[in-house]
Amino acid sequence: MRNSVKTMLSAMLGAFLASVVMSVVAAIVFGAIISASLFSAAPVKAVKSNSVLTISLNRAIVDRVGNDPMDLLQSFLGDAESPLGLNDILRSIENAKNDSKIEGILLTDMNGVDAGLATLTEIRNALLDFRLTGKFVVSYSDFYGQKPYYLASVADKVYMNPEGLVDLHGLGAGIMFYKGALDKLGIEAQVVRHGTFKSAVEPYMYDKMSAENKAQILAYAGSIWQSVLSEIAAQRQVEANKINDAINNLQLSDAQAALSLNLLDGLRQRGELISELAVLSRLSEDEKPNLVGIDTYSKTIPPKNIMEKQQVAIVYAQGEILDDGKSDIVGKTLAAELRAVRRDSSIKAVVLRVNSPGGSAMASEHIWHEMQLLKDTKPLVVSMGDVAASGGYYISCPASCIVASPATLTGSIGVFGVLFNAKNLLNNKLGLTVDVAATNEHADMGTIYRPLSKPEYNFLQRHVETIYTTFIQHVADGRKMPVKEVDKIGEGRVWSGVDAKRLNLIDEFGGLNVAVEKAVLLANLDKYRVVELPRQKDKLAFVLESLGQTAVKLTKKSKGNILEDYEPLAKLLRMNGKAQARLPYEISVE
Repeated sequence: MRNSVKTMLSAMLGAFLASVVMSVVAAIVFGAIISASLFSAAPVKAVKSNSVLTISLNRAIVDRVGNDPMDLLQSFLGDAESPLGLNDILRSIENAKNDSKIEGILLTDMNGVDAGLATLTEIRNALLDFRLTGKFVVSYSDFYGQKPYYLASVADKVYMNPEGLVDLHGLGAGIMFYKGALDKLGIEAQVVRHGTFKSAVEPYMYDKMSAENKAQILAYAGSIWQSVLSEIAAQRQVEANKINDAINNLQLSDAQAALSLNLLDGLRQRGELISELAVLSRLSEDEKPNLVGIDTYSKTIPPKNIMEKQQVAIVYAQGEILDDGKSDIVGKTLAAELRAVRRDSSIKAVVLRVNSPGGSAMASEHIWHEMQLLKDTKPLVVSMGDVAASGGYYISCPASCIVASPATLTGSIGVFGVLFNAKNLLNNKLGLTVDVAATNEHADMGTIYRPLSKPEYNFLQRHVETIYTTFIQHVADGRKMPVKEVDKIGEGRVWSGVDAKRLNLIDEFGGLNVAVEKAVLLANLDKYRVVELPRQKDKLAFVLESLGQTAVKLTKKSKGNILEDYEPLAKLLRMNGKAQARLPYEISVE
């Protein structure tokens, strides 16, 4: 009895101490988050005259930065830098054009840039427009990777450390295949799909690319590379073939070789650059130039036309398309946002900014329906980012006009579903068996402990075919094309923006600013203001509302599923066999 009481008291004391510790930890964490929020709202110092706007793209660039409290905390603790918003970058460059205090722009510290080529193209075009004012753009780096150099090549002067390297090597896409690992585990991926090129499931079916998949990758990567190469060549006044030959022959082995090919304007130590920036910003050579970072500068820009009642709404659709959740693109949530925009009489035109590889076919359908109603009510333009493919294209096709970059990945008009059969793993490797008592013959269809029967597979295939038929009909209606023509360029094939324009999948080349201008033109607006949606809560309010969610994030542990440690596999597991309009695997063209 005494031992029982002792054990009970020990357990109670342990629980009490654990509760105290967790409370203290929570208080520290939440205090840090709130402090970060308050600190971020501190007054920003005014920009001095003769300043240089410094753009350091050494972190992730997203279309629009959110108010996630965990991002605030990580940034406050120095664990990670918060991402940059493309909208803030473009607005800062646009404002700097007419800001008498800004003499020019310095591009630097770009080797950690985490952004697609389409995003960098938008920044690059904004810098070209900035240069038309007569103000300077200078780029400096110790080392230029491929994407940083593509952006840097737009500058008046491109400098590098004498010991640096310009690493141009062309584009390639590598895919990891999981079939061998699944075979060893005794797991079979049961795939239903429509589309010769719908290669999202190939890593689970094969041990190498199919001929069709390799052909499409070579096509879109080649198209994007030619676009990148021609833009670099035009700015640097070097023949594209010469650059390509130098890359193929591995001639760019040091800084001097890049200088000789006119890829650089000079070799500089950082101290020499500082002196040159002082002179360019109309200071004496021995004065320290006024460098203002883009994070600071963006906070000094006042809202434009804040009193105007007529609005152009930019609605952001960024991430995977999901049936439910609180992040990425949730079908019903975005559909509700579009419905509210349609009913708001003060909003005269809409730009949907899509940066998505797709996802749930049903969630895409919810969004498509509201897009169709919206297009019938007011001008609707889609601006495509780095990727707007599969479900991302599904939700885009009703628009009055689609604007994309030559480097945008789009198309991928196809549908698939995956179910895993782990019978061999359970029976032969783990010694587990399952016995089922069911009211109907197919009651346990899709479970992991047995394969699909032929009738069940055919049933799912018919479902996929139905969704695909709906998909191509939506595209045909939206793009005013024959269904047969859409089917011909569909089949799950991924296209570059260049090919998408040739095939009438998009209308114009350009970025977010071009899309807004198009929406204004279609709405015939003289005066307007731009609003960004969904509206974001005040950071402190967001933190207070999200305390419970944050606690979950801080204490979340693995659910014990070994496959969930591998994100691509985990995504397929979370699909739970539902039909997907999703981009093949996770494409990163480097």
